[in-house]
Amino acid sequence: MKQGIVYLVGAGPGDYGLISLKAIECIKQADTIVYDRLADDRLLDHARPDVELIYVGKASSNHTMRQEDINQLLVDKAQENKIVVRLKGGDPFVFGRGGEEALKLLENKLPFEVVPGITSAISVPAYAGIPVTHRGIATSFAVITGHEDPTKGESTMKWEKLATAVDTLVFLMGVENLPHITGKLMEHGRAADTPVAVIRWGTKPEQEVLVTTVGRAAADVDAKGLKPPAIFIVGHVVSLREKLAWFDNKLLFGKKVLVTRAREQASILTDALAKLGANCIEAPAIKIVAPDSYAPLDEAIAGLEEYQWLIFTSANGVDHFFARLAAAKLDTRAIHARVAAIGSQTAARLKNYGITADVVPAEFRAEGIVEALATYVTPGMKVLIPRALVARDILPEKLKELGADVNVVPAYRTVTGGTDGQALAAGLAAGEFEMVTFTSSSTVSNLLSLLGENGAQLVVKAKVACIGPITAETCLKNGIKPDVIAEEFTIKGLVEAITTLYHKEE
Repeated sequence: MKQGIVYLVGAGPGDYGLISLKAIECIKQADTIVYDRLADDRLLDHARPDVELIYVGKASSNHTMRQEDINQLLVDKAQENKIVVRLKGGDPFVFGRGGEEALKLLENKLPFEVVPGITSAISVPAYAGIPVTHRGIATSFAVITGHEDPTKGESTMKWEKLATAVDTLVFLMGVENLPHITGKLMEHGRAADTPVAVIRWGTKPEQEVLVTTVGRAAADVDAKGLKPPAIFIVGHVVSLREKLAWFDNKLLFGKKVLVTRAREQASILTDALAKLGANCIEAPAIKIVAPDSYAPLDEAIAGLEEYQWLIFTSANGVDHFFARLAAAKLDTRAIHARVAAIGSQTAARLKNYGITADVVPAEFRAEGIVEALATYVTPGMKVLIPRALVARDILPEKLKELGADVNVVPAYRTVTGGTDGQALAAGLAAGEFEMVTFTSSSTVSNLLSLLGENGAQLVVKAKVACIGPITAETCLKNGIKPDVIAEEFTIKGLVEAITTLYHKEE
């Protein structure tokens, strides 16, 4: 029988990429994940589909579950012989109460392992361009809780030693106690004009940095309305931010971008824009699902040897075709036809299945593939096109004009995504989004369906970026004028077009 075990895993400070390979491996094998609010939700995408997810997030003065109950929950799940991951923001042993959880497991003779995470104490200042130590400025630093255990009778903070003995002080969870903290520092000798920084949502696209002084910090934070989660860093290293700031100097930093692509594919665009500093909100306008019946595709696969050309118009078509090929207990050896792909991304997906496309047009749309095939297709040739249920008919029509016998079969269909249309409409109405991206005509029509009657008027409150002219044409038909139209009709081309736009605006 499998023995239960608990992995106390640090998820890092917020940036999705700042998590260890070991942590990801733990998430992948977990039966149960107990997670808090500071762990990026995308980390959960690595979990098994059947994983049990339990949210125990803690906001300031608002605890979903008491720590004692969390401790017992870990015990209970491990005693059910489950592999349990306790996913915590930052590091489990740096004010993460991981020690308490470990002791409870030890008390119950349950095995555990600790997977360290990158603590916000060093990573958040680094993303703000502030090294916690620097030659000639700071040779020591301390990490201090800004929120002592409220059940203690009196403070155990040795302010008289902390205030001046350590060059750099990093207070975690201390924003709400700033008047007390800064008062104690000045009372015990730290100069009022010492540079300080308050960093909210550090390492994330929403990062905010306020540079001030010990004497002014409490008033400035109050005036700016900065709320947790934030860290407070004290010391002359803060002055280095003026030269070393890098994260919030990125081209798209702080710009909120709506990504409407299907959830399974949105991450490619999201990751590319996030590297430029954008705060990407994935709100899939479409969802890729199976057609009502696979019978036409299965019938075509059964007679695959009859076709001289097999044409793919999307990566989705490739995946669904090969899934049905496998379902028929066949593989690429069953394909005797020549293969065409509408563009480079579709061709790249074909290579995943060991197929190199014979034809990839220079222009990545139906017109381009018709032109590229014109010299190959002769009257009577049989052509199979597995594609979306609803798509433009120009490709099969033009091939028929060339005399081809064309069989178009639905390999998948797109339906409206599960996004909360009302919440999205409210965000667009409030001007929260800098840009809306569209990667197909279906993302346009389905987003407008989600938004309701005034959808187009809401979309144009933001800049609009389209992957190509066909998508742009759908926008125009719906009263939306695109600001960006990619010249190369790929995600890479779309990102390059967006980059060009913002470079022009600098």
